[in-house]
Amino acid sequence: MFRSAPDYVDSYYAASSRHLQSERPALQESLDVDVCVVGAGFFGLYTAMELAKAGKKVVIVEASRVGWGASGRNGGQMIIGFPCGMQRLKGAMGQERAKRMFDASREAVADIRGIMAEHQIDCDLVQGHLEVAVLKRRIGDLTDWIEECVNEWGYDKLRLIEKKDLGGYVNSPRFQAGIVDPEGCHIHPLKYVLGLARAVESHGVRIFEQSKVDGYVEKSGHVEVNVGAHVVRCHQVVLASNAYVDKLDPKLAARTLPVGTFIGTTAPLGEALARSLIPHNHAVYDNQFILEYFRMTADHRLLFGGKCTYLGGTPVNLAQAMKRNITRVFPQLADVQMDYAWGGHIDITMRRMPDWGQRDGRVFWAQGFCGHGLVPTRVAAKVISDKMLAKSDELDWFAPIINPPFPGGEAVGGLMQAVGMTYYRVRDFV
Repeated sequence: MFRSAPDYVDSYYAASSRHLQSERPALQESLDVDVCVVGAGFFGLYTAMELAKAGKKVVIVEASRVGWGASGRNGGQMIIGFPCGMQRLKGAMGQERAKRMFDASREAVADIRGIMAEHQIDCDLVQGHLEVAVLKRRIGDLTDWIEECVNEWGYDKLRLIEKKDLGGYVNSPRFQAGIVDPEGCHIHPLKYVLGLARAVESHGVRIFEQSKVDGYVEKSGHVEVNVGAHVVRCHQVVLASNAYVDKLDPKLAARTLPVGTFIGTTAPLGEALARSLIPHNHAVYDNQFILEYFRMTADHRLLFGGKCTYLGGTPVNLAQAMKRNITRVFPQLADVQMDYAWGGHIDITMRRMPDWGQRDGRVFWAQGFCGHGLVPTRVAAKVISDKMLAKSDELDWFAPIINPPFPGGEAVGGLMQAVGMTYYRVRDFV
Protein backbone atom coordinates (compact mmCIF):
# COMPACT_ATOMS: atom_id res chain seq x y z
CA MET A 1 0.00 0.00 0.00
CA PHE A 2 0.98 3.61 -0.54
CA ARG A 3 1.42 6.06 2.31
CA SER A 4 -0.76 9.18 2.33
CA ALA A 5 0.54 12.69 2.69
CA PRO A 6 -0.86 14.62 5.68
CA ASP A 7 -3.95 16.83 5.46
CA TYR A 8 -5.69 14.86 2.71
CA VAL A 9 -8.23 12.19 3.58
CA ASP A 10 -6.52 8.80 3.77
CA SER A 11 -7.71 7.59 0.38
CA TYR A 12 -6.30 5.69 -2.57
CA TYR A 13 -6.24 8.99 -4.43
CA ALA A 14 -4.16 10.78 -1.82
CA ALA A 15 -1.79 7.85 -1.43
CA SER A 16 -1.19 7.36 -5.16
CA SER A 17 -0.66 11.07 -5.90
CA ARG A 18 1.75 11.85 -3.11
CA HIS A 19 4.55 12.67 -5.54
CA LEU A 20 2.37 15.41 -7.07
CA GLN A 21 1.34 17.10 -3.84
CA SER A 22 3.05 20.34 -2.86
CA GLU A 23 2.10 22.59 0.03
CA ARG A 24 1.28 26.19 -0.71
CA PRO A 25 1.70 29.01 1.77
CA ALA A 26 -1.08 30.43 3.91
CA LEU A 27 -2.12 34.03 3.31
CA GLN A 28 0.22 36.24 5.35
CA GLU A 29 -0.68 39.69 4.03
CA SER A 30 -3.61 41.83 2.98
CA LEU A 31 -4.12 42.08 -0.77
CA ASP A 32 -5.92 44.17 -3.38
CA VAL A 33 -7.09 42.15 -6.39
CA ASP A 34 -9.81 42.09 -9.02
CA VAL A 35 -11.33 38.78 -7.91
CA CYS A 36 -11.06 36.59 -4.83
CA VAL A 37 -12.11 32.96 -5.27
CA VAL A 38 -12.96 31.06 -2.07
CA GLY A 39 -12.19 27.37 -2.54
CA ALA A 40 -9.62 25.45 -4.58
CA GLY A 41 -11.76 22.69 -6.01
CA PHE A 42 -12.77 22.20 -9.63
CA PHE A 43 -15.24 25.09 -9.84
CA GLY A 44 -12.99 27.60 -8.09
CA LEU A 45 -9.93 26.65 -10.12
CA TYR A 46 -11.75 26.71 -13.46
CA THR A 47 -13.31 30.10 -12.71
CA ALA A 48 -9.98 31.57 -11.62
CA MET A 49 -8.36 30.29 -14.82
CA GLU A 50 -10.98 31.85 -17.09
CA LEU A 51 -10.77 35.21 -15.32
CA ALA A 52 -6.97 35.24 -15.27
CA LYS A 53 -6.83 34.44 -18.99
CA ALA A 54 -9.01 37.51 -19.51
CA GLY A 55 -6.46 39.67 -17.69
CA LYS A 56 -7.98 39.78 -14.21
CA LYS A 57 -5.80 39.73 -11.10
CA VAL A 58 -7.08 36.72 -9.17
CA VAL A 59 -6.26 34.98 -5.90
CA ILE A 60 -7.68 31.76 -4.49
CA VAL A 61 -7.97 31.21 -0.74
CA GLU A 62 -8.48 27.63 0.41
CA ALA A 63 -9.26 26.56 3.97
CA SER A 64 -7.39 23.27 3.61
CA ARG A 65 -5.52 21.92 0.57
CA VAL A 66 -6.10 22.07 -3.18
CA GLY A 67 -8.74 19.46 -4.01
CA TRP A 68 -9.25 18.52 -0.36
CA GLY A 69 -13.05 18.27 -0.69
CA ALA A 70 -15.22 16.43 -3.20
CA SER A 71 -12.98 17.42 -6.13
CA GLY A 72 -10.22 15.16 -4.84
CA ARG A 73 -12.31 12.32 -3.41
CA ASN A 74 -15.00 11.51 -5.98
CA GLY A 75 -15.60 8.50 -8.22
CA GLY A 76 -13.70 10.05 -11.12
CA GLN A 77 -16.50 9.62 -13.68
CA MET A 78 -16.84 12.33 -16.34
CA ILE A 79 -20.44 12.18 -17.56
CA ILE A 80 -22.30 14.57 -19.84
CA GLY A 81 -25.53 16.18 -18.66
CA PHE A 82 -26.74 17.41 -15.27
CA PRO A 83 -27.60 15.50 -12.08
CA CYS A 84 -31.17 16.84 -11.98
CA GLY A 85 -31.91 15.37 -15.41
CA MET A 86 -32.37 17.37 -18.56
CA GLN A 87 -36.17 17.41 -18.36
CA ARG A 88 -36.07 19.29 -15.07
CA LEU A 89 -33.61 21.75 -16.52
CA LYS A 90 -35.87 22.20 -19.55
CA GLY A 91 -38.80 22.87 -17.25
CA ALA A 92 -36.86 25.71 -15.62
CA MET A 93 -35.31 27.41 -18.64
CA GLY A 94 -37.02 26.04 -21.73
CA GLN A 95 -36.00 23.66 -24.51
CA GLU A 96 -33.60 25.92 -26.40
CA ARG A 97 -31.62 26.96 -23.34
CA ALA A 98 -31.57 23.44 -21.90
CA LYS A 99 -30.23 22.20 -25.25
CA ARG A 100 -27.49 24.83 -25.01
CA MET A 101 -26.58 23.57 -21.52
CA PHE A 102 -26.51 19.95 -22.72
CA ASP A 103 -24.16 21.00 -25.50
CA ALA A 104 -22.12 22.94 -22.93
CA SER A 105 -21.64 19.74 -20.93
CA ARG A 106 -20.25 18.02 -24.01
CA GLU A 107 -18.00 21.00 -24.66
CA ALA A 108 -16.85 20.82 -21.06
CA VAL A 109 -15.57 17.27 -21.53
CA ALA A 110 -13.61 18.42 -24.57
CA ASP A 111 -12.32 21.46 -22.63
CA ILE A 112 -11.16 19.27 -19.75
CA ARG A 113 -9.32 16.97 -22.12
CA GLY A 114 -7.78 20.04 -23.76
CA ILE A 115 -6.53 21.29 -20.39
CA MET A 116 -5.01 17.89 -19.71
CA ALA A 117 -3.20 17.93 -23.05
CA GLU A 118 -2.05 21.55 -22.93
CA HIS A 119 -0.67 21.32 -19.40
CA GLN A 120 0.49 17.68 -19.63
CA ILE A 121 -1.66 16.50 -16.72
CA ASP A 122 -1.31 12.73 -16.41
CA CYS A 123 -4.43 11.66 -14.50
CA ASP A 124 -5.10 8.13 -15.78
CA LEU A 125 -7.67 9.21 -18.38
CA VAL A 126 -9.72 6.33 -19.84
CA GLN A 127 -12.44 6.73 -22.47
CA GLY A 128 -15.93 5.24 -22.19
CA HIS A 129 -18.84 5.05 -19.78
CA LEU A 130 -21.53 2.44 -19.12
CA GLU A 131 -24.87 2.99 -17.37
CA VAL A 132 -26.59 -0.24 -16.31
CA ALA A 133 -30.01 -1.32 -15.05
CA VAL A 134 -30.30 -3.56 -12.00
CA LEU A 135 -34.06 -4.06 -12.39
CA LYS A 136 -35.75 -5.27 -15.56
CA ARG A 137 -38.42 -2.58 -15.19
CA ARG A 138 -35.72 0.08 -15.45
CA ILE A 139 -34.43 -1.07 -18.83
CA GLY A 140 -37.10 1.25 -20.19
CA ASP A 141 -35.36 4.18 -18.47
CA LEU A 142 -32.26 3.38 -20.53
CA THR A 143 -34.10 3.22 -23.84
CA ASP A 144 -36.05 6.36 -22.98
CA TRP A 145 -32.79 8.24 -22.34
CA ILE A 146 -31.37 7.13 -25.70
CA GLU A 147 -34.53 8.36 -27.44
CA GLU A 148 -34.53 11.65 -25.51
CA CYS A 149 -30.91 12.32 -26.38
CA VAL A 150 -31.58 11.81 -30.08
CA ASN A 151 -34.88 13.69 -30.29
CA GLU A 152 -34.31 16.55 -27.85
CA TRP A 153 -30.58 17.05 -27.41
CA GLY A 154 -29.24 16.00 -30.81
CA TYR A 155 -26.94 13.37 -29.35
CA ASP A 156 -26.96 10.02 -31.18
CA LYS A 157 -23.87 8.26 -29.84
CA LEU A 158 -25.49 6.22 -27.05
CA ARG A 159 -25.82 2.48 -27.70
CA LEU A 160 -28.02 -0.05 -25.88
CA ILE A 161 -26.34 -3.27 -24.73
CA GLU A 162 -28.82 -6.07 -24.14
CA LYS A 163 -28.52 -8.66 -21.37
CA LYS A 164 -27.14 -11.34 -23.69
CA ASP A 165 -24.21 -9.09 -24.65
CA LEU A 166 -23.67 -7.28 -21.35
CA GLY A 167 -21.06 -9.74 -20.05
CA GLY A 168 -18.69 -8.39 -22.66
CA TYR A 169 -18.84 -5.01 -20.88
CA VAL A 170 -19.39 -5.86 -17.20
CA ASN A 171 -19.10 -9.45 -16.03
CA SER A 172 -21.77 -9.45 -13.33
CA PRO A 173 -25.06 -11.32 -12.93
CA ARG A 174 -26.62 -8.26 -11.27
CA PHE A 175 -27.35 -6.16 -14.35
CA GLN A 176 -30.07 -6.50 -17.00
CA ALA A 177 -28.96 -4.08 -19.75
CA GLY A 178 -26.74 -1.08 -20.28
CA ILE A 179 -25.96 2.02 -22.31
CA VAL A 180 -22.47 2.74 -23.64
CA ASP A 181 -21.55 6.41 -23.95
CA PRO A 182 -18.29 6.85 -25.88
CA GLU A 183 -17.90 10.48 -24.76
CA GLY A 184 -17.88 9.61 -21.06
CA CYS A 185 -14.51 9.12 -19.37
CA HIS A 186 -12.93 8.31 -16.05
CA ILE A 187 -9.89 9.81 -14.35
CA HIS A 188 -7.91 9.97 -11.13
CA PRO A 189 -9.58 13.14 -9.83
CA LEU A 190 -6.96 14.20 -7.30
CA LYS A 191 -4.14 13.88 -9.84
CA TYR A 192 -6.23 16.01 -12.17
CA VAL A 193 -7.13 18.73 -9.66
CA LEU A 194 -3.49 18.99 -8.56
CA GLY A 195 -2.44 19.40 -12.19
CA LEU A 196 -5.27 21.87 -12.76
CA ALA A 197 -4.00 23.99 -9.86
CA ARG A 198 -0.54 24.16 -11.42
CA ALA A 199 -2.15 25.13 -14.73
CA VAL A 200 -4.10 27.90 -13.02
CA GLU A 201 -0.92 29.19 -11.38
CA SER A 202 0.77 29.30 -14.77
CA HIS A 203 -1.78 32.00 -15.70
CA GLY A 204 -0.66 34.17 -12.79
CA VAL A 205 -3.21 33.14 -10.14
CA ARG A 206 -1.91 32.93 -6.57
CA ILE A 207 -3.29 30.07 -4.44
CA PHE A 208 -3.15 30.21 -0.65
CA GLU A 209 -3.79 27.03 1.34
CA GLN A 210 -4.70 26.70 5.03
CA SER A 211 -6.39 30.10 4.70
CA LYS A 212 -9.91 29.83 6.05
CA VAL A 213 -12.24 32.71 5.22
CA ASP A 214 -14.03 34.02 8.31
CA GLY A 215 -16.53 36.08 6.32
CA TYR A 216 -16.92 38.77 3.72
CA VAL A 217 -18.43 42.25 3.70
CA GLU A 218 -19.79 44.11 0.69
CA LYS A 219 -18.60 47.71 0.79
CA SER A 220 -19.28 50.64 -1.51
CA GLY A 221 -17.37 49.74 -4.66
CA HIS A 222 -15.61 46.61 -3.38
CA VAL A 223 -15.82 43.46 -1.24
CA GLU A 224 -13.63 42.68 1.76
CA VAL A 225 -12.85 39.02 2.35
CA ASN A 226 -11.56 38.37 5.87
CA VAL A 227 -8.92 35.70 6.30
CA GLY A 228 -7.75 35.68 9.90
CA ALA A 229 -5.92 38.95 10.54
CA HIS A 230 -5.74 39.74 6.83
CA VAL A 231 -8.15 41.20 4.28
CA VAL A 232 -8.46 40.53 0.56
CA ARG A 233 -10.05 43.58 -1.04
CA CYS A 234 -11.60 42.77 -4.41
CA HIS A 235 -14.13 44.00 -6.93
CA GLN A 236 -15.82 40.60 -7.08
CA VAL A 237 -15.82 37.41 -5.01
CA VAL A 238 -16.59 33.86 -6.13
CA LEU A 239 -17.87 31.45 -3.48
CA ALA A 240 -16.65 28.00 -4.48
CA SER A 241 -16.87 26.19 -1.14
CA ASN A 242 -19.88 24.03 -2.06
CA ALA A 243 -20.54 21.49 0.74
CA TYR A 244 -18.26 23.48 3.05
CA VAL A 245 -19.76 26.96 2.60
CA ASP A 246 -21.21 26.67 6.14
CA LYS A 247 -21.22 29.99 8.06
CA LEU A 248 -19.44 31.89 5.29
CA ASP A 249 -22.82 32.53 3.70
CA PRO A 250 -25.72 31.12 5.76
CA LYS A 251 -28.34 31.82 3.08
CA LEU A 252 -26.42 29.78 0.52
CA ALA A 253 -25.66 27.07 3.06
CA ALA A 254 -29.36 26.71 3.88
CA ARG A 255 -30.12 25.74 0.28
CA THR A 256 -27.76 22.77 0.27
CA LEU A 257 -27.34 19.77 2.53
CA PRO A 258 -23.90 18.21 3.12
CA VAL A 259 -24.27 14.48 2.43
CA GLY A 260 -21.64 11.91 3.28
CA THR A 261 -20.59 9.61 0.45
CA PHE A 262 -18.15 6.70 0.57
CA ILE A 263 -15.76 4.79 -1.66
CA GLY A 264 -13.74 1.62 -1.18
CA THR A 265 -10.79 0.33 -3.17
CA THR A 266 -9.53 -3.23 -3.37
CA ALA A 267 -5.98 -4.44 -3.42
CA PRO A 268 -4.57 -4.74 -6.98
CA LEU A 269 -6.39 -7.48 -8.85
CA GLY A 270 -3.94 -7.95 -11.68
CA GLU A 271 -4.68 -6.97 -15.26
CA ALA A 272 -6.22 -10.30 -16.30
CA LEU A 273 -8.81 -10.37 -13.51
CA ALA A 274 -9.55 -6.66 -13.90
CA ARG A 275 -10.21 -7.04 -17.63
CA SER A 276 -12.37 -10.12 -17.03
CA LEU A 277 -14.65 -8.01 -14.82
CA ILE A 278 -14.84 -4.85 -16.98
CA PRO A 279 -13.44 -5.93 -20.37
CA HIS A 280 -13.39 -2.49 -22.03
CA ASN A 281 -12.35 -0.64 -18.86
CA HIS A 282 -15.46 1.55 -18.80
CA ALA A 283 -16.57 3.55 -15.81
CA VAL A 284 -19.90 2.10 -14.68
CA TYR A 285 -22.88 3.29 -12.66
CA ASP A 286 -26.35 1.84 -12.20
CA ASN A 287 -29.70 3.60 -12.54
CA GLN A 288 -31.06 2.79 -9.11
CA PHE A 289 -32.43 5.69 -7.05
CA ILE A 290 -29.63 4.99 -4.56
CA LEU A 291 -26.99 4.31 -7.17
CA GLU A 292 -23.65 2.53 -7.06
CA TYR A 293 -20.68 3.26 -9.31
CA PHE A 294 -17.36 1.59 -9.99
CA ARG A 295 -14.36 1.40 -12.29
CA MET A 296 -10.81 0.08 -12.44
CA THR A 297 -7.82 2.18 -11.45
CA ALA A 298 -4.62 2.39 -13.46
CA ASP A 299 -3.03 -0.26 -11.24
CA HIS A 300 -6.02 -2.61 -11.65
CA ARG A 301 -7.86 -2.09 -8.38
CA LEU A 302 -11.63 -1.99 -8.30
CA LEU A 303 -12.77 1.41 -7.02
CA PHE A 304 -16.38 1.18 -5.82
CA GLY A 305 -18.71 3.81 -4.37
CA GLY A 306 -22.33 4.29 -3.47
CA LYS A 307 -23.10 4.47 0.23
CA CYS A 308 -24.37 7.76 1.65
CA THR A 309 -25.35 9.22 5.01
CA TYR A 310 -27.60 12.19 5.74
CA LEU A 311 -27.20 12.38 9.50
CA GLY A 312 -23.41 12.52 9.82
CA GLY A 313 -21.01 9.76 10.80
CA THR A 314 -19.31 6.98 8.89
CA PRO A 315 -20.70 3.43 8.51
CA VAL A 316 -19.23 1.00 11.03
CA ASN A 317 -16.27 -0.90 9.54
CA LEU A 318 -16.53 0.98 6.27
CA ALA A 319 -14.06 -1.19 4.34
CA GLN A 320 -16.07 -4.35 5.01
CA ALA A 321 -19.33 -2.56 4.31
CA MET A 322 -17.97 -1.56 0.91
CA LYS A 323 -16.73 -5.09 0.30
CA ARG A 324 -20.23 -6.48 0.86
CA ASN A 325 -21.51 -4.19 -1.88
CA ILE A 326 -18.64 -5.18 -4.16
CA THR A 327 -19.28 -8.91 -3.80
CA ARG A 328 -22.99 -8.38 -4.49
CA VAL A 329 -21.92 -7.06 -7.90
CA PHE A 330 -18.86 -9.28 -8.40
CA PRO A 331 -19.13 -12.56 -6.44
CA GLN A 332 -15.75 -13.44 -7.99
CA LEU A 333 -14.12 -11.02 -5.51
CA ALA A 334 -15.28 -12.74 -2.32
CA ASP A 335 -11.70 -13.23 -1.16
CA VAL A 336 -10.30 -9.86 -2.23
CA GLN A 337 -8.55 -7.58 0.27
CA MET A 338 -9.77 -4.02 0.80
CA ASP A 339 -6.87 -1.56 0.91
CA TYR A 340 -8.72 1.76 1.25
CA ALA A 341 -12.10 3.11 2.30
CA TRP A 342 -12.94 6.79 2.75
CA GLY A 343 -15.72 9.31 2.71
CA GLY A 344 -16.49 12.99 2.45
CA HIS A 345 -19.29 15.44 1.79
CA ILE A 346 -21.07 16.49 -1.36
CA ASP A 347 -23.60 19.32 -1.56
CA ILE A 348 -27.13 18.47 -2.66
CA THR A 349 -30.11 20.74 -3.20
CA MET A 350 -33.61 19.58 -2.32
CA ARG A 351 -34.63 18.99 -5.94
CA ARG A 352 -31.08 18.17 -7.17
CA MET A 353 -31.20 21.35 -9.26
CA PRO A 354 -28.12 23.55 -9.81
CA ASP A 355 -27.85 26.58 -7.52
CA TRP A 356 -25.83 29.04 -9.60
CA GLY A 357 -26.20 32.78 -9.26
CA GLN A 358 -24.92 36.23 -8.40
CA ARG A 359 -25.78 39.18 -6.20
CA ASP A 360 -25.35 42.80 -7.30
CA GLY A 361 -22.63 41.88 -9.78
CA ARG A 362 -20.20 41.43 -6.90
CA VAL A 363 -20.85 38.03 -5.29
CA PHE A 364 -21.03 34.94 -7.50
CA TRP A 365 -21.49 31.29 -6.61
CA ALA A 366 -22.19 27.80 -7.93
CA GLN A 367 -23.26 24.93 -5.72
CA GLY A 368 -25.59 21.95 -5.72
CA PHE A 369 -23.52 19.68 -7.96
CA CYS A 370 -25.14 16.74 -6.15
CA GLY A 371 -22.30 14.24 -6.57
CA HIS A 372 -22.11 14.74 -10.34
CA GLY A 373 -19.70 17.62 -10.50
CA LEU A 374 -16.73 16.68 -12.63
CA VAL A 375 -18.31 18.06 -15.80
CA PRO A 376 -20.91 20.58 -14.48
CA THR A 377 -18.24 22.44 -12.49
CA ARG A 378 -16.56 23.27 -15.79
CA VAL A 379 -19.88 24.40 -17.26
CA ALA A 380 -20.60 26.56 -14.19
CA ALA A 381 -17.18 28.18 -14.35
CA LYS A 382 -17.70 29.19 -17.98
CA VAL A 383 -21.23 30.45 -17.36
CA ILE A 384 -20.21 32.48 -14.32
CA SER A 385 -16.90 33.82 -15.62
CA ASP A 386 -18.62 34.87 -18.86
CA LYS A 387 -21.17 36.80 -16.80
CA MET A 388 -18.42 38.42 -14.72
CA LEU A 389 -16.61 39.44 -17.90
CA ALA A 390 -19.84 40.68 -19.56
CA LYS A 391 -19.43 38.12 -22.34
CA SER A 392 -22.70 36.24 -21.84
CA ASP A 393 -25.92 36.32 -19.82
CA GLU A 394 -26.32 32.53 -19.62
CA LEU A 395 -26.10 32.76 -15.83
CA ASP A 396 -29.43 34.60 -15.89
CA TRP A 397 -31.05 31.46 -17.33
CA PHE A 398 -30.61 29.81 -13.93
CA ALA A 399 -32.47 32.58 -12.06
CA PRO A 400 -35.92 30.90 -12.39
CA ILE A 401 -34.60 27.83 -10.54
CA ILE A 402 -35.83 27.99 -6.96
CA ASN A 403 -33.81 25.95 -4.49
CA PRO A 404 -35.70 26.23 -1.20
CA PRO A 405 -33.87 26.07 2.12
CA PHE A 406 -33.97 22.74 3.93
CA PRO A 407 -36.58 23.11 6.71
CA GLY A 408 -35.06 23.20 10.16
CA GLY A 409 -31.50 23.51 8.89
CA GLU A 410 -28.97 20.75 8.48
CA ALA A 411 -30.21 18.46 11.29
CA VAL A 412 -33.88 18.37 10.31
CA GLY A 413 -33.05 18.51 6.60
CA GLY A 414 -30.77 15.51 7.02
CA LEU A 415 -33.52 13.58 8.79
CA MET A 416 -36.00 14.42 6.04
CA GLN A 417 -33.57 13.30 3.36
CA ALA A 418 -32.79 10.09 5.29
CA VAL A 419 -36.50 9.26 5.45
CA GLY A 420 -36.92 10.10 1.77
CA MET A 421 -33.95 8.01 0.74
CA THR A 422 -35.26 5.06 2.78
CA TYR A 423 -38.43 5.25 0.70
CA TYR A 424 -36.43 5.27 -2.53
CA ARG A 425 -34.19 2.45 -1.33
CA VAL A 426 -37.29 0.33 -0.80
CA ARG A 427 -38.38 1.21 -4.33
CA ASP A 428 -35.02 -0.06 -5.60
CA PHE A 429 -35.95 -3.58 -4.49
CA VAL A 430 -39.70 -3.86 -4.98
